[in-house]
Amino acid sequence: MKIKLLVMDVDGTLTDGRIYIGADGEVMKAFDVKDGYAISNFLPEFGIVPVIITGRKSKIVEQRAQELKITQLYQGIEDKLAKLKELASSMGISREEIAYIGDDLNDMECIQWCGLSAAPADSITEILQQADFICHNNGGRGAVREFVHMIITKNEASHE
Repeated sequence: MKIKLLVMDVDGTLTDGRIYIGADGEVMKAFDVKDGYAISNFLPEFGIVPVIITGRKSKIVEQRAQELKITQLYQGIEDKLAKLKELASSMGISREEIAYIGDDLNDMECIQWCGLSAAPADSITEILQQADFICHNNGGRGAVREFVHMIITKNEASHE
């Protein structure tokens, strides 16, 4: 079945997991431009909708999502699976048509539920054991782009 939705965690997946906090709060996160290029250029070309579901709230993530033209951004989500099921239902998409990438325990239920899952190379052991695909790259270092390429290849193979 063709993947129609790519759902991504942020900290440890789209970033290296480091959060720089100054006296006035969150100051900086590092995103990989290669991940961003794949999200904003390859996903639309292949009809795959990018989604971010994250447990934290951050103006930085909001800004990055705008840059990448990600309109499905959900921050401060405690129950990621409930949000994902709600989103899938509202879009008429089955779990088999959803790919998910995450790195920590709060991603576990989504990784187990979705049709295709991935984990950055530096994810926690429990996630690495559950994910369908283990990226060679770490979070915030091209793991998402690697997964995007895998999804596109899989989608193209399902058409043959």
